[in-house]
Amino acid sequence: MTFSVPTLFGLEGVCAEELRRMELENVRAENGRVLFEGGAEEMIRANLNLRTGERVLLCLGSFEAPDFDALYDGVRALPWEEVIPREGAFPVRCRSLGSRLTSEQRCGAVVRAAVGDRLGEKYGLERLPESGGIYQIRLMIMKDVAELFLDTTGPSLHKRGYRAMSVTAPLRETLAAGMVLLSRYRGRDPFRDPFCGSGTIPIEAALIARNRAPGLERSFTAQKWAWAPAGLWMEEADRAMDLEYHGSYDIWGGDIDPAAVELARSNAEKAGVEDIVRFEAADATRFAPMEPVGRVVTNPPYGERLSDRPGAEELYAAFGRAWRKVPPGWSLYLMSSHTEFERTFGKTADKKRKLYNGMLKCDLFQYLGRRGEGR
Repeated sequence: MTFSVPTLFGLEGVCAEELRRMELENVRAENGRVLFEGGAEEMIRANLNLRTGERVLLCLGSFEAPDFDALYDGVRALPWEEVIPREGAFPVRCRSLGSRLTSEQRCGAVVRAAVGDRLGEKYGLERLPESGGIYQIRLMIMKDVAELFLDTTGPSLHKRGYRAMSVTAPLRETLAAGMVLLSRYRGRDPFRDPFCGSGTIPIEAALIARNRAPGLERSFTAQKWAWAPAGLWMEEADRAMDLEYHGSYDIWGGDIDPAAVELARSNAEKAGVEDIVRFEAADATRFAPMEPVGRVVTNPPYGERLSDRPGAEELYAAFGRAWRKVPPGWSLYLMSSHTEFERTFGKTADKKRKLYNGMLKCDLFQYLGRRGEGR
């Protein structure tokens, strides 16, 4: 079977590397997604272990659909009875981009009718009960080409389960993990986030340092599917736990808002990493680590609203002055959508990488520590 893992734009390569490390086959990155091949075991492994993917979709087929008749015929021709049992419920979610079929609601109705007709014929029923597990169908039509998927995940993979509450403008967990992975942090150096908010970046860094699978504390839609039995889920969960590390780590998050710090501590406890990550109220403009080497990964306020831009620029400038006093072995990975960040920060980045925080285009500004002093 072929599976598709949607990602935030800019994280495709990171996600592909994750899947290769899981020893999955035929991994290939495309724009906005990564594909791999395997069976139920590989699907479960990806769901439990992925840090930067949004969900794991089973690819069912693709075909041209310039009109509703073609959509119906193409959907009905697919072997739905091989993946949806007699009692299975099959809700449909649709998205259409650059296609003649612009009504997503009507597309969904056509897909449901076609699947229902196919299953009714195969099971000999005029009315399907839909009283069993959920088999979420996803339709994507782009430039008149329809792709059909079955969602094995349920709620998106960024919903780890540890962040019940958050501060304003939270950073998605998958993006936070991607930033940490792009910094090449693996638990050896001191790790700092001076704009930690609700603690997402330090918590993801702690999960990465410990090599703890982020999906162990949540459930998945496919856990109720017959072709993905409970025994396989338990085996993959045991496999993931056997790969965990149990060392000591120096991970710290600071924020000027004491309420955010308390929330970060609570989230770290829910994530099971409160013993290896510290949070405290601190002013980022006075950031002054004592260690000779280390790594900073952070996401300061952007100043997206025009009225907030002067404040954001003042903050960048003040943090830039503090950073120029940091020991040269430290590296900084800072994400911002501000087009003038480098000017206000006072230093040109060694590297930049485009990322998207939701629909907001950002850059990950990378200031690398001197070779041999923090690399």
